[in-house]
Amino acid sequence: MSDRKVAIPGEVIAKGRDFLPGEWTEKRNEEIVALRFGVVEETNNLVKIIPVSGPYQPRRGNAVIGEVVNVLSNGWFIDIDTPESAFLSLSEVPGYVNKGELAEVLDVGSIVVSKITNVNKRGIDLTIRMSGLGQIEDGIVIRINSNKVPRVIGKEGSMINLIKEHTKCDITVGQNGVIWISGKTTEEELFAKKAIMFIVDNFFEEGLTEKVEKWFAKEEKGK
Repeated sequence: MSDRKVAIPGEVIAKGRDFLPGEWTEKRNEEIVALRFGVVEETNNLVKIIPVSGPYQPRRGNAVIGEVVNVLSNGWFIDIDTPESAFLSLSEVPGYVNKGELAEVLDVGSIVVSKITNVNKRGIDLTIRMSGLGQIEDGIVIRINSNKVPRVIGKEGSMINLIKEHTKCDITVGQNGVIWISGKTTEEELFAKKAIMFIVDNFFEEGLTEKVEKWFAKEEKGK
């Protein structure tokens, strides 16, 4: 592969039979070609493009964070920054809930971590019947472009684990670009936010993990 990390549509980003096409790429003979403008990422010979812009594309299995915008008799509509409606059915909430008491569980304005179970023509189905899902009641919530989420997470979670280690915060990254940060103090939470925004601002940079480590060393020395 070329050392270049940013590609334009139609550009050859890898050559050879060993490479496989990932997201936003396609294979043409023995070449992998970019289909979107973005950052090239290669893991175990799988080559993909991380787009730099564009709306969130919901997918089954994605963890997302959203706000309850309507309460019905059989569930909740949740805004996850998609044109399609996202619905959390009463059956996808742990425990028993009376149909007349849904607002006592989740009300309009509640922020919820959920997982997408299905995407179809009528909308998006959500669940909170898994560990780590449910209403957020503390910490802070920030928003970034969803296309930059992979860089914030890093390969196999390396980048987000680095942030957690240095800030001592619990961090949940929604694939829709909404991020929940929960620390023991507001200062810890704001420090984590600052680190995430540094990554977002340096999205294109090569060797970003090393740059983030140096950033933390400088920030912590100045405290």
